[in-house]
Amino acid sequence: MDRVAIGYLAITAGLGLIALRVPIGVALGVVSFFGIAAILNMTAAWGIVTAVPFNFVGDWNLTAIPMFLLMGYVAASTGLSRGLFRAMRIALSRLPGGLAVASVGACALLSAASGSSVATSSAFARIATPEMLRYRYDPGLASGVVAAAGTLGSMIPPSILMVLYGYVAEVSIAKLFMAGFLPGFLTAGMFAAMIIVRVMLKPSLAPPVDESFTREEKLEALAEIWPLPVLIIAVLVGIFVGIFTPTEAGAVGAFLAIVLAWARGMLSLAALKDGVLNTLTGTAGIFMVVIGTVLLARLMALSGVPGHIAGGLMALGGSQLTVILMVSVLYLILGCFLDSIGILLLTLPIVLPVARQAGIDLIYFGIILVKLLEIGLVTPPVGLNVYVMKGALGNLVSLPTIFRGVTWFVATDVVTLVILIAFPIISLLLPGMMG
Repeated sequence: MDRVAIGYLAITAGLGLIALRVPIGVALGVVSFFGIAAILNMTAAWGIVTAVPFNFVGDWNLTAIPMFLLMGYVAASTGLSRGLFRAMRIALSRLPGGLAVASVGACALLSAASGSSVATSSAFARIATPEMLRYRYDPGLASGVVAAAGTLGSMIPPSILMVLYGYVAEVSIAKLFMAGFLPGFLTAGMFAAMIIVRVMLKPSLAPPVDESFTREEKLEALAEIWPLPVLIIAVLVGIFVGIFTPTEAGAVGAFLAIVLAWARGMLSLAALKDGVLNTLTGTAGIFMVVIGTVLLARLMALSGVPGHIAGGLMALGGSQLTVILMVSVLYLILGCFLDSIGILLLTLPIVLPVARQAGIDLIYFGIILVKLLEIGLVTPPVGLNVYVMKGALGNLVSLPTIFRGVTWFVATDVVTLVILIAFPIISLLLPGMMG
């Protein structure tokens, strides 16, 4: 059996193990080990398997992952994100579907602090959705908006997916963060516009909320949420102007979150312990997947599968648009069955060489991939954010209702994806200003 055939067999075996519910990191590590042994020998395979994880875990750039996770978990566990929905509600409730639009705005802001789509959806599932249901909002809209808007955590920096992509693709994580800023808020704006238009055409989806707020209530809401914008601006501006690297920004953000929580009297030992434990658990899970993926990348390089695929695409007239469209189809299909980190790390060893050969800007390519992964987070049958919503809401809303609710947001996401593909400047404007 030649090397290319061994590579394809390893990919098939890996997908089979994942379908059997074997953890992604374990599945990829096992098939990579035996694939490398088949191409080289058992001694070489043992050498690679023992050296790669150590070198990976010791990479300084990846310390950004636990730092950004810690920043988000501390902000959530100490209550720095508390009041976001109320503040957005005061500002936006007069719009058609105002509570749903406020949910989008609140999710966008929390995404800029947490970097996690799941954490964002989980937080507002218990806050925003019950409130919308209380005002007789359509259950599909009330649950679907939070599930879909929670995916903004993948695009709006800081993003764990972008850190992982930047590491594997060997591109600037700082530029990736800046590249995700405009597409992230474009997505939020598209969601808000879609909600407003739908409610204007069908007012029964979201009955008007007759509320008025005094000047004191508005100032109180502003005073409650100011730490979070300060935290976000400090991190993003520091990266943009080059005061610190993304890795340092993660540490600065985690430190600022702790200081701000302490200054507001919200920092307790229990909250800090909860944030640290969640960070350790999340980091360990991510690193296990990445270690398996790094081993798979070694196998792919030895087998020559990426070059074989790239050659096939070029023979078909593999223009940049063709490559992007084919990768989009692949990601949308995989998004129905796998989680976003697993998809990204499983496919990068294959799609990156193809993108390079096609001459696609890898910063722009990364934004397109993250957008596709956002869509995968809410598409059936394994839309992770939808199941997070169901777990948080219990029997309040049924699973089919949530999937029905996200359908409009998936359609809006596809339109946004088309815009991002057609106008690369949206993704590349801010990174270009960084020099």
